[in-house]
Amino acid sequence: MPENLSLVPSSNTNQTINAQLARASAKVAGFLEAGLQGAANTERAYTSDLKSYVGFCERHGLLAVPADVDTLTEYVAYLATEKPAPEPGIGGGGEKKKQRGQQPLTRPHSLATIQRHLAAIRKAHQLAGYRLPATLDALNVVMDGIARTLGKRQDQAPAFTVEELKHAIRRIDLDTSSGIRDRALLLLGFAGAFRRSELVGLNIEQLEFTERALLVHLAKSKTNQYGAVEDKAIFYAPTLDFCPVRCLRAWLHLLGRTTGPLFVKIPRAAPGQLAVPSQKRLSDISINKLIQKRLGPGYSAHSLRVSFVTVAVLNGQSHKAIKNQTKQKTDAMIERYTQLNNVVSYNAAQSLGL
Repeated sequence: MPENLSLVPSSNTNQTINAQLARASAKVAGFLEAGLQGAANTERAYTSDLKSYVGFCERHGLLAVPADVDTLTEYVAYLATEKPAPEPGIGGGGEKKKQRGQQPLTRPHSLATIQRHLAAIRKAHQLAGYRLPATLDALNVVMDGIARTLGKRQDQAPAFTVEELKHAIRRIDLDTSSGIRDRALLLLGFAGAFRRSELVGLNIEQLEFTERALLVHLAKSKTNQYGAVEDKAIFYAPTLDFCPVRCLRAWLHLLGRTTGPLFVKIPRAAPGQLAVPSQKRLSDISINKLIQKRLGPGYSAHSLRVSFVTVAVLNGQSHKAIKNQTKQKTDAMIERYTQLNNVVSYNAAQSLGL
């Protein structure tokens, strides 16, 4: 099977798109390719999803592209059900052995993951020059059944409180380069409601320090694929140790440069010496491990963003004010991110005055 699965393998899969690129001028071809791109993490997920889909079709003698409704309903039903226990070295149903960090192959996939698989299949059809109908009645009925069976609640990264964040920062050894970096990343990530991919891609040139706040200029993000510049405002805090702006300045002073990646890897240093930061950007996996090291294994990088939304809602901030920072498009996303599901802690029944 070809390694490049941005297209579903088929004898004529890439003929249409290649023909369009061949006929187009260099400028038009560039715009055409850009129009088919998305966020980097989404593209990686789509590639993995398409490998799964193509493998399923090959094992069952089905045509991956163009797919008919029977193929799609069989595939989503497969994703939504228990798989046979994997044999040694082999995943259930003939799949490859599960890679570290992936969902166990024997478990049903979540509803959100199944929906993402369908989005990847739709993208593959688009790239291959086919139009997959937006609504397929039989598929929609099956997806409704899956939603009722699996439930629509999506696993969400846990939120921490401000006091829990402060407690984690107090434990950081600020006599080390990694400690100075990690404190800055935690505070900036929380105060700015940053996505992990945004923290990975930040450059020093995107920072603008003003008297009232630090402005972070983002040229592109998951919800801003067209490159319109978006700003996040990071405000000063009264306590130095918990001020995201001043803690970031301390990290910049240690970096000793005015351009390049903001959050970078730090090599080991000789005993008693302060390690010199490299110019190699932290990866998304590195940031996730950093968060878990400082806050605990139950958290993830996404907890920074979820915690911002939850704390802001508890503090009475409007959805508009929250979206100004998170850049989310709808109030529904605010509701989804808010971690107020504890029926005892957050319940109007305790304020009835009885």
